[in-house]
Amino acid sequence: MHKIFCGIDEAGRGCIAGSLFIAAVILSHDKIDRFRALGIRDSKQLNYKERMNKKDSINDFLRSNHGISMILNFSAQEIDKYGLSKCMQKGLTTLYNFALTNQSCEVIFDGNTNFGIQNLQTLIKGDSKNILIAAASILAKCAKDCEMIEYDKLFPQYEFKNHKGYLTAIHKERIKKYGYCEIHRKSYHIKNLELPTTNLF
Repeated sequence: MHKIFCGIDEAGRGCIAGSLFIAAVILSHDKIDRFRALGIRDSKQLNYKERMNKKDSINDFLRSNHGISMILNFSAQEIDKYGLSKCMQKGLTTLYNFALTNQSCEVIFDGNTNFGIQNLQTLIKGDSKNILIAAASILAKCAKDCEMIEYDKLFPQYEFKNHKGYLTAIHKERIKKYGYCEIHRKSYHIKNLELPTTNLF
């Protein structure tokens, strides 16, 4: 019987708007070489169109090769209420248990901390070193991109489709002009930010 592995990564941790997404990809060891042939790379090395194409390839492969994926998301409101670390811990716990339920013998998360989850392994720059973490990074980033593109339709003045919720100069300028909207993480403290007297939220 072949060993089963799980890779986990997130997207949106460093954003100031929108959700945090955490994805897991589970696959049997004997399928990994063929999975690697898809040309999967760290999501940060791919543009939007390339990521979306890879996401489809990953999902097609998993469906036809008894692999599994799972994506969790925590809204800006949940992050403000519980804190980012608690949301990360809750999401990773859920995905770790999901991996164990699906007979994974090893669960690896991209980064240098396991958020207190015993036996969850970590790998610094794992999205460039581990194929399953790289696949998870693509699924999480695509989910984040799609969310922010939809929010851009609701709040076009912030240009969410361009910066995806990260604090770029343009994003900061728009917050200064329009204030926060309902998808901004208001618990985040932005230096030198003076909000207008009228606010959308």
